[in-house]
Amino acid sequence: MGSIDLAIVAVYAIGLFAIAQWVSRDSGQAKTTEDYFLAGRTLPWWAIGASLIAANISAEQIIGQSGQGFVVGLAIAAYEWQAAIVLLLVAKYFLPIFLKREIYTMPQFLQTRYGTGVKTLMSFYWIVLYTAVNLTAVLWLGGLAIESLTGLDVTLAMLALAAFAVVYSIYGGLKAVALTDIIQVVILIFGGLAITWIALDAVGAGNGAGAGLSRLGEEVPGHFEMILDESHPNYSDLPGIWTLLGGLWVLHFSYWGFNQYIIQRALGAESLAEAQKGLAFAAFLKLLIPLIVVIPGIAALVLAQDGALAYDVLNEKSDRTYGELMKLAPEGLRGLVFAALIAAIVSSLASMMNSIATIFTMDIYRQYTAGNKDEAHFVTVGRVVAFVAMLLALVLARPFLGGMESAFQTIQEYTGFIAPGVVIIFLLGFFDRRANEASAYAVLVGSVVASLVLKMSMPDLPFVLRIWLVFLLNVAFGVVVSRLTRAPEEAQPVVLGDIRFGTTQGFNVASIAICLILVLIYVAFW
Repeated sequence: MGSIDLAIVAVYAIGLFAIAQWVSRDSGQAKTTEDYFLAGRTLPWWAIGASLIAANISAEQIIGQSGQGFVVGLAIAAYEWQAAIVLLLVAKYFLPIFLKREIYTMPQFLQTRYGTGVKTLMSFYWIVLYTAVNLTAVLWLGGLAIESLTGLDVTLAMLALAAFAVVYSIYGGLKAVALTDIIQVVILIFGGLAITWIALDAVGAGNGAGAGLSRLGEEVPGHFEMILDESHPNYSDLPGIWTLLGGLWVLHFSYWGFNQYIIQRALGAESLAEAQKGLAFAAFLKLLIPLIVVIPGIAALVLAQDGALAYDVLNEKSDRTYGELMKLAPEGLRGLVFAALIAAIVSSLASMMNSIATIFTMDIYRQYTAGNKDEAHFVTVGRVVAFVAMLLALVLARPFLGGMESAFQTIQEYTGFIAPGVVIIFLLGFFDRRANEASAYAVLVGSVVASLVLKMSMPDLPFVLRIWLVFLLNVAFGVVVSRLTRAPEEAQPVVLGDIRFGTTQGFNVASIAICLILVLIYVAFW
């Protein structure tokens, strides 16, 4: 990178840090746990929507999905476009329950519904998942991209990313993260669109993005099919119609509905209507993401075939695709694109750190400490936990992910071992009054056991289909167990009678528009 690129990145980093400190400045009173972990429940819709996307679009998406665009093509965009529908469903049916009950964390809901044991078990699960899988994935993939572009050793790159995320986010909590995410998303979208234009223009031999897109359609038409044929070498990852009908929905509901570092933004909303508008805004942004991350990956395939990119390097390690594409950008613009990548990475790191701190502090530490601790003490504990989680992720990143061909798909598969159980205990907790502690344990254990059995006995079964089968089996299992065991305490079932599930006209119009756009997309690329 040239001096102009470095200057742009430096201005971005300094500016972001300054804004984060200004946003999180003290008002003269010590921060409460609600201030630190939920931004004082004052977030507006535009901050919620932008922060959701900034937290979600990390190195896992940018690096991982561009690599999958190189290998598979547009079919990988199902992860993004189906998520838009799930966001709307979460906004309409889940948020009213969480906000009516003034929920801080997902484990808090589980305690109210099932008891302390289930809450504690899931608290530890989420802490381990966010630390050992999510944080490590973002660090590793981000480090790979920086190494590819700058030549900086991947370990040093990860250290730099971790330090930046810690410095700008650990003091201010969710408010600093969410409000600076607005800047992150703007940089991310414009930087991402810039790399898309550059890649397509290069494919079109300098005749513009339209010419490049037309050439892609002619030379690699198979990369524009949303529904893969059984003969496709990547059918096991994206199994045709089952990608649309099967377990991918389970992964989405687990991630967008019951994932602390995602749903925490909505829990910090100033009202239900504001939270719902925020999720609808995020759903619209989700429609754009494949244009930013998948299309450049497809363009990279043609450029590699032309010799403009190193085909052997990308074919061996597809996760290097985005880093190689960034080399095509001219000086100055390359700095903007690099800043966009950094924006995506540090935003996700900060979000995960905040959620790990929230769950540990509010659902584990607070429960087992004496009641004479003040709010400032718990905020301090949260900051320490966030820092320790980042250190652990740095240690685990290389040994855990270094040898994987595609970190994105590997993470999706292994997350799928527990995702069905997570979704089931929440859905039954919402809508089945007989669901009890015994059924929750049965479903969580049954989900893991069934996943392992199916993986070992049917190794060729696509993991998306396996997740769907595990989900259906364990829904039935949970219902049966709840009927054969003691009914829950009278206060435990969710009372839905006083919860308003109606939505505003604006939300309804946005939902219809998003659904129509998705129908047109799938019709065009079926």
